[in-house]
Amino acid sequence: MLQVTCAIIVHRNKVLICQRSETMKLPLKWEFPGGKIETGESKEDCLRREMREELGIEVYIGSALTPVEHQYPTFTLHLYPFICTVTSTLLQPTEHVQAIWVSASELSDYDWADADIPIVNEYLSLQKK
Repeated sequence: MLQVTCAIIVHRNKVLICQRSETMKLPLKWEFPGGKIETGESKEDCLRREMREELGIEVYIGSALTPVEHQYPTFTLHLYPFICTVTSTLLQPTEHVQAIWVSASELSDYDWADADIPIVNEYLSLQKK
């Protein structure tokens, strides 16, 4: 089972979402950025590394959301989401087709990877409180 982190990055009342490339698993689906936890790496260290590698940004990691376990047809993953803020905002995506800032109210308008849907829903429910 893949152990993966993801960041719900919030900046100026917008959330960063990324579209997977055509050559990745789950092509062109939207996701929160993140990646696989390496051996001996903490979830937080993984998230910081992935944000630097994939987007060229630094993040402050805030609260964790509920982890998601999801089985796709060819693999299973355990996804650990964290709400984050950016400490540098110049995005330099290296793996995704798009990385865009959207309002929370727009999150439901995108074609999300299945494992990210419960995270979208939990984040939206927190916004209503």
